[in-house]
Amino acid sequence: MNRRDVFAATLAGGAALALAATPARAVAPRAAAASPTWVAAADGTRLYVRSWGEGAPILFLSGWALSSEMWAYQMASLSERGFRCIAFDRRGHGRSDDPGRGYDYATLADDVDAVLTALDVKGATVVAHSMSGGEILHYLRRQPSQDRVARVLFLATTLPCLTAAADNPGGVPAAAFDQLRRQFYTDFPQWIDASSDPFVVPETSPLMRQWIKNIMLGTSLRAVIDLNRAMTAADFRPALAAITVPTLFIHGDKDASAPLALTGQPASQLAKSSKLIVYEGAPHGLFVTHIQRLNTDIEAFAKA
Repeated sequence: MNRRDVFAATLAGGAALALAATPARAVAPRAAAASPTWVAAADGTRLYVRSWGEGAPILFLSGWALSSEMWAYQMASLSERGFRCIAFDRRGHGRSDDPGRGYDYATLADDVDAVLTALDVKGATVVAHSMSGGEILHYLRRQPSQDRVARVLFLATTLPCLTAAADNPGGVPAAAFDQLRRQFYTDFPQWIDASSDPFVVPETSPLMRQWIKNIMLGTSLRAVIDLNRAMTAADFRPALAAITVPTLFIHGDKDASAPLALTGQPASQLAKSSKLIVYEGAPHGLFVTHIQRLNTDIEAFAKA
């Protein structure tokens, strides 16, 4: 298997995770001030929203095939440190409705707008993991006023452009992504099993691995396939060059799902007022492997 094939097998599945031998489920931390609610999207899809704590708002956007539950270890800590931490389950994920449609960046951006508007969020710090960087970019491009978003942290991003083209020779061939998705149609859990180890680090506990697996396996297969197609086909280079709010990129140098040289490095160079922080030894799942360092960096950025 050549280098591009290896990237294709892991990159498109930005939320791939290591499987545990035990079927037990890990328990995520709960904040005392948790207050889940529901927001209706433009097409009537119900979106499940978590809002923990009070203070300056931080909106967490989840990676591919992951729900708002993935942010438990960020929200539990930061909601106790003067922040209102908000996250919602993308349509087809977690507790939100699965309408069987709307798994495209335009609709997802409208869903972000629905949540921000319903909660009347102003001046938010947005933390976008993996494919959700495209959601917030699409949202910012479509909003004439950006008073609801003050800054964006792109975490382990899949931006700016994954698929190879004449002007993007370092990308992955489109045919490789097509072949990958054919596996989803027949045995998505097996694909996770076969390609998930690099998502975490060897020290990650079996229960933590299982917890992430359970989140991912609760995602609609329609959403898994359609969003993977949208993520791998998107070209956000113009949108990144046009972004005007301050941005921070945090990426691990051991990210096999979204290799730094293909994603975080070029993306950070395109965005204005941007900074790149590289975590040595960090994988794609650094939200569970580097909890304390990440929480500190999020807090510092949110206060900037």
